[in-house]
Amino acid sequence: MTELKAAGLVLVARNFATREGEIDLVMRDGDVLVFVEVRYRGNLSFGDGIASIDARKRKRILIAAAQFVQKHPHWRLSPQRFDAVSMGQGETRWVRNVFVVDR
Repeated sequence: MTELKAAGLVLVARNFATREGEIDLVMRDGDVLVFVEVRYRGNLSFGDGIASIDARKRKRILIAAAQFVQKHPHWRLSPQRFDAVSMGQGETRWVRNVFVVDR
């Protein structure tokens, strides 16, 4: 999260959980609400954690993000972005717009 804060993102919420999914970090990047998935891999032989965000995981993130906005309606009109951070073996990789949502 240090890298995100250094880039100017501000923490809004941490570990927002619903029955359907969880958002690791909710941050603000200017007027954009950013939902961040954090993945850790101890062994990078099969790729970093970002590669493990499959369609099922994306769906769970989207549902949780929608529920976050529903619970906090003042964010309803804010643009949204989905980022991912992969950590492992001393490496950190942050990908902005890891997936795009068609609305």
